[in-house]
Amino acid sequence: MSKSTNCLRWEGCAANDILGRRVPPKSRLLFASSLLLAGACIFLNESCTKASHAEAEESKISTVPTVAVAKAKTEDMSRGLVLTAEFKPFQEIEVMAKVAGYVKNINVDVGSRVKQGDLLAVLEIPEMADDQARAQSVLSRSQAEVSRARDELQRAEQARSIAHLSYSRLADVAKQKAGLIAQQEIDDAQSRDLVAQAQVSAAKSSLSAAEHQVQVSTAELQKVKTLLDYTRVTAPFAGVITKRYADTGSMIQAGTSSSTQVMPLVRLSENSLLRLVLPVPESAVPTVHIGQQVEVRVQTLNRSFPGRVARFADKVATATRTMDTEVDVPNPSLILIPGMFAEVNLTLDHRAAILAVPLAAVDTHGESNGQVMVVTQDNHVASRSVQLGLQTGDNVEIRSGVREGDLVVTSSRASLHDGQEVYPKLVDMAAQAAH
Repeated sequence: MSKSTNCLRWEGCAANDILGRRVPPKSRLLFASSLLLAGACIFLNESCTKASHAEAEESKISTVPTVAVAKAKTEDMSRGLVLTAEFKPFQEIEVMAKVAGYVKNINVDVGSRVKQGDLLAVLEIPEMADDQARAQSVLSRSQAEVSRARDELQRAEQARSIAHLSYSRLADVAKQKAGLIAQQEIDDAQSRDLVAQAQVSAAKSSLSAAEHQVQVSTAELQKVKTLLDYTRVTAPFAGVITKRYADTGSMIQAGTSSSTQVMPLVRLSENSLLRLVLPVPESAVPTVHIGQQVEVRVQTLNRSFPGRVARFADKVATATRTMDTEVDVPNPSLILIPGMFAEVNLTLDHRAAILAVPLAAVDTHGESNGQVMVVTQDNHVASRSVQLGLQTGDNVEIRSGVREGDLVVTSSRASLHDGQEVYPKLVDMAAQAAH
C-alpha cells in the first residue's frame, strides 16, 4: 500500500467518529489535541519513574564506604640503621724537618696535590757541608792507617820468617853434632823467633783496629750524608697539602722531640681514600662484619657513594654502649672533602622474595603478631590474624594469614566491621610516602 493511500484512509477515519458519523473540522482539531495531551502525560510518567530508580541507585551507592587498599606482593626487603659521621682523611700528618735549617725554597702550597716522594721543600744548612768534608777526611786518614798497618804486618811476617829459619837451622845442627854450636847461640835464635812471632800478632791487631776505624769513619760520613738528605723534605705518601706553615727563609727547628716550639713545614692529607667512624649501637654490633658494603649519602652533594666496613674496635664503649666502626670511602676524584657530614645506611638484615604489605595496613599485637582487614572478591571486609616478620619504615613481612595479591585496607579500619560491603580504591603507598 502506498503512502498516499494511507493518508487518504487516515483522513477518512479522522473525518468520522466511532459511530460512523461525519465529524466537523473543528471537532477533529479538538480530538487531535486530546490525543497529543494524553501522549505527553504518558511520557512524563515514564520519565519520573526512571528518575526515581536512578535516585535509589545513587542513594544505595552513597551508603557503601570507599576504602583505600594495597596489594600484598612479594619483594626484597632490608632493614637498615642510618648513622651520621664526619669524613676524615685516611691519614694526615704534619710534615717536620729532621734537621734544623733555613727554608731555601718550598715547592708546594695549599691545595697542591703531590705523589709519594715528591720534593716539598729544600733546607739550607751551610755548616753541614763542613761536617761532610771533615768526615771525609777522617775516613781518608783511617784508610791510610789501614794501608800502613798492612805494610807493618808484611814486614813483621818477613822478619819472623827469617828468625824462625835461623833458629830451625841452628837447632838441626845442634841435634846432628852435639856441642858444635853453643847453647847460648841457639837460645838467642829461639828468642828472636818468638819476638818476631809476637810482632806479627801485634801487626795483625793494628791492622784490625785500623779496619774498624775505617768502618767508624764510613758510618760518620754516611750519617752526615743522611742529614744532608734530610735537607730535602719529600712527601711520605700521596695526598693534598691542606696547610702551609713556612715560607722561603723561615727558620725550621729539627722535629726530633714533642716540643710545641717546633714548627712544621706543611700539613699533608691523604684524601683519595676517606674514612667514617660510626658509633654502632650495641644492639647492631652482631650484624657488623669486615667487608660489608654500605651506602654513604652526602646531603651537601645530593649524591650517594659506595663504602665498605674496613675495621672496627671490637669493643663496646661502656660510656656510650657503642662500638667504633670505620667505613672506607674511595674518593679518587677528590669530590668529597674531609669535614663533610654523611649518612651511612648500615644494612642489619636483608631478605629476598618475601610477602609484604604496607605497615599502615597492620594493627600489631606484640612483636610477631598482628591483624589486617582484607577485601574479598565480592567487596566485603574480613579480618585476619597474621604473623609478622622483618619490618622496615614502610613495609612489614607477612609470614602467614595473607596470600599474594590480597587487598588489605590501609586506612579507616576503626569504622569497618567484618562482612561490611565496601568499594576498594587501590592506592600507591610509596607514592604517598614520597609526597
